[in-house]
Amino acid sequence: MQPLPGLETHPRLAALIARARAGAAERLPRIGLVYPCDALALDAAQHIAASGIGQPVLIGPRVAIAQAAAAAGVDLSGMALVDTADTGPAAALEATRLARNGQVDALMKGSLHTDELMSAVVHKENGLRGERRISHVFLFDLPHYPKLLAMADCVVNIAPDLRTKQDILGNAVGLLQRLGNPRPKVGIVAAVETVTAAIPATLDAQALVAQAHAGAWPGAIVEGPFGFDNVFSAEAARIKKIGGLVPGDADLLLLPDLNAGNMLYKSFVYVGGGDCAGLVLGARVPVVVTSRADSAGARIASVALAVLAAG
Repeated sequence: MQPLPGLETHPRLAALIARARAGAAERLPRIGLVYPCDALALDAAQHIAASGIGQPVLIGPRVAIAQAAAAAGVDLSGMALVDTADTGPAAALEATRLARNGQVDALMKGSLHTDELMSAVVHKENGLRGERRISHVFLFDLPHYPKLLAMADCVVNIAPDLRTKQDILGNAVGLLQRLGNPRPKVGIVAAVETVTAAIPATLDAQALVAQAHAGAWPGAIVEGPFGFDNVFSAEAARIKKIGGLVPGDADLLLLPDLNAGNMLYKSFVYVGGGDCAGLVLGARVPVVVTSRADSAGARIASVALAVLAAG
């Protein structure tokens, strides 16, 4: 199998995959691919198996999966398959049941719609809800930043209030600590770095910083509000006389809302030359909901992140 496109220029994501492979050496995690009925999903299954980071479990209608595999030239031998009715929601319902019962360690979206999978994940009675609100995090490998940079929430929560931001922050900090960073540096991002009632995100930032100082997220260093320039660039912060430990060295950016987060992450990819792994957090198992436009490297790096998160 050919090397995954994009990883040659994003070595930190490649290292993430290598780390997941090393961790999976004794026991291959089971990755449930939900409704993998097209070439893209089945290609992901091949790469998961070939990369040694997990064992793909295909969850969906046997006939449709076989037809898609034949059309794409994908060999399904050696892959586990759980047959379901021929709809995305039916496959999602079965996938959440398998996850609740410990039969898969993580889930990955196949060719069904994201909302079909997430509706099953967040279902109050039969889903995978955890103690915190479900949120999403990206882990970016950027050419002009010295380390992997996490961003949340760019996908799930549209206009998070303070309570939701607490959960977004807790989910993301927990992930970074599981990845081996006991003191992640968190920058709360807003349009400006001054607290003003005219911009509610700055008030939320002030409250989150106070909660962090009171011990809400042990180990995390939480500062803000910051304008994006000040949190990303230590030089920009110095010029504006903004102090702290986070500017230019952030491990996590907490974005004010989905509009800001979505536009920033796409700018990182299409303008900044970055690539990323993404993961839904807060459920009983990690959930990968990559876009069809994501690179093959990003899709497998996201699975690697799920494997490390589940570890």
